[in-house]
Amino acid sequence: MHDDHSGPDASAVLRDAGLRVTESRRAVLDALAARPHSSVDELFPLVVERMPGASRQSVYNALGDFTDAGIARRIEPAGRAGMYELRVGDNHHHLVCSRCGAVEDVDCVVGEAPCLTPSHSRGFTVASAEVTFWGVCPACAGAPVT
Repeated sequence: MHDDHSGPDASAVLRDAGLRVTESRRAVLDALAARPHSSVDELFPLVVERMPGASRQSVYNALGDFTDAGIARRIEPAGRAGMYELRVGDNHHHLVCSRCGAVEDVDCVVGEAPCLTPSHSRGFTVASAEVTFWGVCPACAGAPVT
């Protein structure tokens, strides 16, 4: 399943997830729809444009509520701040540029979710697998190394 909340009304998405609709949550959801794979620091200016009195804590709180409700996902590529996205429920992975930090979605490489099976589960019931592919994006590949 690929959930993309850039089209549907933020209020409906929040209600469907069982969350109370607030202007702060709507602003954060809209900002995240506009800028997937963003950290709180990257989303905060977008939220402040809409709600000048917003705080970083309110953005953290909304994102925490979204991840708890299953409408957002937090990803943490090594060496990067936690980032959030609205694409949930499909066990997709990410491509990360080791130069500029660009992040792109990549569908599951093979098989059904979870697409990776550990050599030994050690008794765990595996529900999902995360893979991060590191490399150089097309823009950086054509740019001189500084």
